Amino acid sequence: MKPYEIKNMIIDVELDGEEFVTIDFTYQNKDYSITFKKADLEIINTWLFKDGTSLPANLSDNIIGLIREDVKKRI
Repeated sequence: MKPYEIKNMIIDVELDGEEFVTIDFTYQNKDYSITFKKADLEIINTWLFKDGTSLPANLSDNIIGLIREDVKKRI
């Protein structure tokens, strides 16, 4: 079983044609969001949602790698 659960995945297209993938997921009973560039899955930003606010998230390379692999399979 995966240590996280993906709740939502959105692929956005910017004005210059660059695509981004935003993943909303739960990990250790907390809600997070990661945005990747779709082309190479480079991280653009990571957020932790807590008490109605968003804070920059500090996720391990291991969790980010697992999510990145999951995203590759889904897109």
